[in-house]
Amino acid sequence: MEEKKRSWGSSEMLLKKLGIPFIAVMAALLIGAGVIKFIGVDPWLAYKSLFMGSLSNTNAIAETLVKTTPLIFTALSFAFAARCGLVNLGAEGQLYIGAIFSTAVAIYLTGLPMVIHLPLAITAGFIGGGLWGLLAGWLKVRFGASEVITTIMLSYIATHFLSFLVTGPMIEPPGSFPQTPQAQLSAILPKIIPGTRLHAGFLIALLTIVFYYYFLWKTTTGYETRVVGLNPTAAEYAGINPTKNALLAMFIAGGFAGLAGTCEILGIQLRMFQNFSPGYGFDGIAVALLGGGAPIGILIAGILFGILRSGANMMQMLARVPIAIIYIIQAFVIIFVISSGYFEEAYNKRKLEKIARQGGTKDGISNSDR
Repeated sequence: MEEKKRSWGSSEMLLKKLGIPFIAVMAALLIGAGVIKFIGVDPWLAYKSLFMGSLSNTNAIAETLVKTTPLIFTALSFAFAARCGLVNLGAEGQLYIGAIFSTAVAIYLTGLPMVIHLPLAITAGFIGGGLWGLLAGWLKVRFGASEVITTIMLSYIATHFLSFLVTGPMIEPPGSFPQTPQAQLSAILPKIIPGTRLHAGFLIALLTIVFYYYFLWKTTTGYETRVVGLNPTAAEYAGINPTKNALLAMFIAGGFAGLAGTCEILGIQLRMFQNFSPGYGFDGIAVALLGGGAPIGILIAGILFGILRSGANMMQMLARVPIAIIYIIQAFVIIFVISSGYFEEAYNKRKLEKIARQGGTKDGISNSDR
C-alpha cells in the first residue's frame, strides 16, 4: 500500500512538473491570440505563419535549431548557478566575453589544423565566459556583493568592452565597419545539414545538457553544489565548502554562457560586431524557468522559444503581425511560470494549516488517538 502511494505521489509530481509549463505556454498563446485579434489580424493565420516559418521544411527546422542553440547554453548558465543558490542574470555579458576570447583565438592563431584550432577557440570561449562569471562569484564571497547586481553591471561592461574592441583594436582593416576580420576557416564550426545554417554548435549544446545532468546528479562535487543551493548553513556543518562551490558554480555557469557567444560567432556570424546577440542571455532565463531547471525541460523549452524566434519573421511577412508579439508571449510565459510557484506555495500552506487543524495528520486522526 505504501509503495502504491509513493508511486502515485511521484506520478502526481511528474504531471505537475509537465502540466505547469504546458498550461503557461497555452495561456500565453491564448493571450497572444487576443492581442493579435485586437490589432485586426486573424490569430489562426498568424500562428499558422509562425509555425510555417519554423517547422514547415528542413531549412525552417534547421533555423529553429540555430535559434535554439544559444538559448540552451544561456538557460543552462542560469539553471546551473540556481542549483547552487545563486542568481546569474549576467549570461548576456558572459556570452559577449566568451565571444571575444574565441574570436581572438579564431582570428589571430594561424597555421593550425581544424582539429586543434577549433577546439582551442571553443575552449577559449568557455574560459572567457567562465572568468567573467567567476568575477561575480568572487565579489559575492569576498565582499558579500549581491550577484544579482554584479552580474547585471558586468554585462554592461562586457557589452561596451566588445564595442570598444570592434571599433578599435580588433577592427577589420581598413576600418570602414565596426567589426572584426572573419574567423579563419580552421576555426569555423562545420555545418550539420548542407544548405542550411545549422552547425555543430547544436551538438555541443546537446553534449552540454548531458554534462549538466551528469555533473549535478552523478558526481560528488555536483551533489555538494546542490546541497549548498538548498541550505548553505547545513552544507557547511556537513563539511562542504560553500565558498568553493559558489566560485565553481559561477565559473561553469559563465562558461556555458560563453559557449553561446562562441557558437554564435564561429557557427553563424563568423566575425564579431556590436550587439550580435538579440538578447539570448536574458531569454535563457525564461527558458530555464519554463524548463524547471531540468535537463530535458531546458531542451524542450529551448526548442519552443527557438520556434517562436524562428517563425517570427514569417509571421510578420505573411500575417503583418509585429515581431513584438513574440516578446509579449514570452513575457506572459515567464509571468505564468513564476506565478504558479506562488500559487503552489499558498496551496501547500493552506494544506498544512488544514492538517494542523485536523490534529496533525492527513487523515484527521490525532497522534494522541493512535
